[in-house]
Formats: sequence, C-alpha cells, structure tokens
Amino acid sequence: MPNPTSSSDEGHTTEAFGAPVPFDPPTVQLNAVPSADEPPLRLDNALLDEDMQALVDAERAALDAEEGEEEGLPEPTLLEQMGGLSGLIYSSLPVLVFVPVNSLRGLTAAIWASLGVAAVILIWRLVRRGPIQPAISGFLGVGVCAFIAYRMGEAKGFFLFGIYASLIYGGAFLLSLVVRWPLAGVIWGALNGHGTEWRSDKRAMRLYDIATAVWAMVFVARYLVQNHLYDANSTGLLAIARIAMGWPLTAVAALVTFWAVRKAGHLPSSSAKAPESAV
Repeated sequence: MPNPTSSSDEGHTTEAFGAPVPFDPPTVQLNAVPSADEPPLRLDNALLDEDMQALVDAERAALDAEEGEEEGLPEPTLLEQMGGLSGLIYSSLPVLVFVPVNSLRGLTAAIWASLGVAAVILIWRLVRRGPIQPAISGFLGVGVCAFIAYRMGEAKGFFLFGIYASLIYGGAFLLSLVVRWPLAGVIWGALNGHGTEWRSDKRAMRLYDIATAVWAMVFVARYLVQNHLYDANSTGLLAIARIAMGWPLTAVAALVTFWAVRKAGHLPSSSAKAPESAV
C-alpha cells in the first residue's frame, strides 16, 4: 500500500492522498477596540485610599449590575461592592483605637496600637481570602498617618494626612468640572473600557457632572470641618468627625455615582438600545 505524501505549493498544503487543505495564515489586529465579551479594564492593583476606592467600587457595582441583568443574576448591593459591613467597621477600627490609647498610654502606644490593628485586619483578610485591596490601602494609610504623628510629636498629626488628602481630592474634582473632564466619568470610562467616548454624550456629561460635584462637596466639607478641629487642637472631635464624615458621606456620594452610571447606561456603545428618559 502506498504511503500518504505531503507537499506545499503557493500557499496550499497537500496532505494524505493528495487532498488539498487551504492554508489560512493567522492575522494580528492592532489597536482593536475591546468587544462586549472581553473583561473591562480593572483598577484592582491600584493603591487607592478608602474614598477613591469607594468611588471605583460604586462604578464597578453599576457595571456588575448591568452584567447581572443580562445574565439573569441578582444585582450586588452597593454595600457588598464596598466590602460589606465588615469593611466599614475595619476602616474605622484604627481610629477608634488610636484616640483612647493616646489618652491612656501616650502617643507612642497609640501609634503602635493603630498599626497593630491595621496589620491584624490585613492578615485576617488574607486568611479569609477576602478582598484585600481595601485592607492593603488601609494599612498603608494608617502607616502614613502614624508616621506623621510620630514626626510631629502630636496626636492630632494622625489626622493631618486625611485632611490634606480631602483638600487635594476636592480640588481635583472641582478642577475636573471646570475643564469639562468630570472625574466620575473618567473613572467609569476606564472601568468599562469605553475610554473617553462618553464625553460626546451631553446627557452622560450632565450625569457625571452631578456625580463629580457631589464628590467634590464631600471632600471640601471634610477639609473645612476637620481642618477647623485640627486648628482647635480637638483630637477627640477630630476622630468623631473622621468617622462621621467618612463612610456615611462616602456612601451618599457612591449612591449618586451609582445612579449616574445607571442612568447613563453603556453610553455610546448602547446607542442601539432605547434611551431612558432625560434627567
């Protein structure tokens, strides 16, 4: 019996018994736009503080909710996206520990106590295999606050980083409104892979202006109140303001962001869908 043979001739390959098999060379597509089936850009590896992490989580919650609706899955709640009730508690524990320990045992003990609590939270997250990004950001944030307090030799220095972070963030959000690049939309565009296409949609711009303005008000209010308490040397009230103006105001701003993202939909990529009623 004759053996099968193979030969090649001008882009075609002939295999056993001369049967022709077309040769289709692979192609490489450059600068391709991500399809709807590809995962969106994530910011999970970015080291963000708890406020900016909440903004990213709020917009990711909107994205996951849209995906859940298409797949028939239940929508995740905003609280679940932000780490649940435990995440809210964990973020407050270092501050709750710092103030009383400082009153009872002094600044050095308070610094080590707050760092110890942050380290335990991080280890606990690792053991439970839960979301560790908030824990890492929280630990680094507590470390910076503790270092500032140590260098200043004053307990109120523990809150200085958060005060000026609020000033910087508030200024950045306000500036983004002035230059017509609202940060709420910029972050959303990065998360869902749409880039800056949403800026061509006037309705989306108006929605993201609202969300960005709310975040700006939150940060400016934090700075004004806490800076006043800092100048008045009210460390105890500073701790209360830090917690009271922390997650509660963040939750309000995140809900507004969630609403804006949902009302805007998928922006230009969903133009085929029937538009929702105007704001």
